[in-house]
Amino acid sequence: MRRAKITVIGAGNVGATCAHWCAAAELGDIVLLDIPGDMADMPRGKALDLRQASPIFGFDSNVVGTNDYADTAGSDVVVITAGIPRKPGMSRDDLLATNAKIMTSVCNEVKSTSPDAVVIVVSNPLDAMVQQAQKVTGFPPERVIGQAGVLDTARYRTFLAMELGVSVEDVSALLMGGHGDTMVPLASCTSVGGIPVTQLIKQDRLDEIIDRTRKGGAEIVGLLKTGSAYYAPAGATAQMVEAVVRDKKRLIPVAAYCDKEYGVGGYYVGVPVILGTGGVEKIVELELTDDEKAAFQKSVDAVKELVGAMASLV
Repeated sequence: MRRAKITVIGAGNVGATCAHWCAAAELGDIVLLDIPGDMADMPRGKALDLRQASPIFGFDSNVVGTNDYADTAGSDVVVITAGIPRKPGMSRDDLLATNAKIMTSVCNEVKSTSPDAVVIVVSNPLDAMVQQAQKVTGFPPERVIGQAGVLDTARYRTFLAMELGVSVEDVSALLMGGHGDTMVPLASCTSVGGIPVTQLIKQDRLDEIIDRTRKGGAEIVGLLKTGSAYYAPAGATAQMVEAVVRDKKRLIPVAAYCDKEYGVGGYYVGVPVILGTGGVEKIVELELTDDEKAAFQKSVDAVKELVGAMASLV
């Protein structure tokens, strides 16, 4: 049986670590691409290093590095991490103009070399970047998605497990909305061992955990000083890749194109979906409380504003 072909565009920390997770899980053969320049050999070096780890960990995925999009042709999944990283004091909005231009360049290449691929966007500001990716590729919206909800949910589950002193495996949670400060946690969809989280953590403390989750990326940026998070973002992306290449039908939150769904009106925003070989196979619409609806609408409005600002820059 033919192995899936997975291209990761951007060989920085997030891209290289995503390639690592995907190769170690034998999700397919990996192409790690970055642009020519002073560091042109970097993706080849990282790919070779990762390939040399295969005898130790027992995976047979082929891993190659390149600067040439021709080597990515016919990819089943394309992960886009390309873009400048967020630095201390820099908001996601500050990244908008530069990363939108990078996304446009990348997606023009992707649509000609891998026209049948599922595209997973990781670049920030996420919700605007995935909107731009779909616009430029012209791919069906269900085949262009953004990685955000899996990461945000993982951070939330981590903090809840730390608070309660339990295994992360017993924490189930769901977040919706835009990536970042306007994400919307759903208390009704959060439980620990089947017990509603509101029965285990007082509301004021839960609010503090939610706030830390919203600022999870910024917290790591502040601690690292010279970079941003990459282990968890890469792991979250690899989980999405797995859902696609193995047709897992995972019910997970992603940045998906919503038109009539939730009354969004044609924008990408974080919602629960069923993710399989064709990308988003179904958007799951939940009954939200009035407070959740208001918070979600605030998040959608922030995404619309961001997309509108991007349109004036590219």
